[in-house]
Amino acid sequence: MLKKLLLLVMMPVVLAGCHEVEEYPNDPRGNFEALWNIIDTRYCFLLDKDVDWNEVYDRYSPRVSNSMTSRQLFDLLGEMLNELQDGHTNLSSPFGSSYYRKWWSDFPQNYDGRLIQQYYFNFNYISIGYFNYGFLPDNVGYIHYSTFENGIGKGNIDLILSYFSSAAGLIFDVRDNGGGNLTNVEEIVSRFIDERIIAGYIIHKNGPGHSDFDDPYAYYIDPVGGGHLAWKKPVVVLANRSTFSAANNFVSIMKSLPHVTVAGSTTGGGSGMPFNSELPNGWGVRFSACSILDRNGGVTEFGVEPTEGCAVDMDAEKAAAGHDTILDFAIQRILREAGR
Repeated sequence: MLKKLLLLVMMPVVLAGCHEVEEYPNDPRGNFEALWNIIDTRYCFLLDKDVDWNEVYDRYSPRVSNSMTSRQLFDLLGEMLNELQDGHTNLSSPFGSSYYRKWWSDFPQNYDGRLIQQYYFNFNYISIGYFNYGFLPDNVGYIHYSTFENGIGKGNIDLILSYFSSAAGLIFDVRDNGGGNLTNVEEIVSRFIDERIIAGYIIHKNGPGHSDFDDPYAYYIDPVGGGHLAWKKPVVVLANRSTFSAANNFVSIMKSLPHVTVAGSTTGGGSGMPFNSELPNGWGVRFSACSILDRNGGVTEFGVEPTEGCAVDMDAEKAAAGHDTILDFAIQRILREAGR
């Protein structure tokens, strides 16, 4: 379902390439103008982020000179892209890539994988692919999933859920998960639902204007079916600012389910579906071209907040003594939900 939808979503951008495209000279001025125009006509969050892109042009244009070195031009263009405050928007050259980091660097990390492995499992946890899992005290199941990048075998998920069949509840930790493939999000969410759900909406640009968008298009996720295992006991999803992109989408969907609580801190956002273009000099530019909204039509580019009353940070002193206060909160939440 989602694979077909993603193809449909990107078609308007691809078809736009059939129209006459302005050509720019391959010099610093031409590359600057080309990049500014790509963002002006195709980037999807200028209005949501209240970015005055014309004002950005006025500030950066005087700094462009055809006597600039390639490195100087790259640094300037990367700085301009950082005005968008978007981790999905990057400039790539043979000598480096620009990357906006402040969406996570100005916030507490709120995760220490070594702490959990050592003090909660004594390093006796199980690993399958990008899943680390095991039983916590009080019969609570725990999974840390580090990336949605690679495919997930249905049999592996069955194996993990079967292992936790006697658990009071499940903690699904996506702290420090930087995202990946949205079809993997669909695969995991399908294990926590018993009927078809609206997972959210996709909205894409249909013209060069900042407000030129089609109506939001709903996409759905179905229960796994086919005799595969599903989970209906209490779930707590753990997130931090480094929960980004597809992981941000996962948290948004899971938060809407009645037996799921989201705890920790607001995610890092990144709800734009990236698209790639190229400057006259061959440098690549990746930018957010389509926005994924939550099931209520809300923008999640700025992050997904924890469930009300479940915002928790790690306590540095307790962490030094081997306690993850976010994980401890989740354990107690599971036990309350399970009536223990």
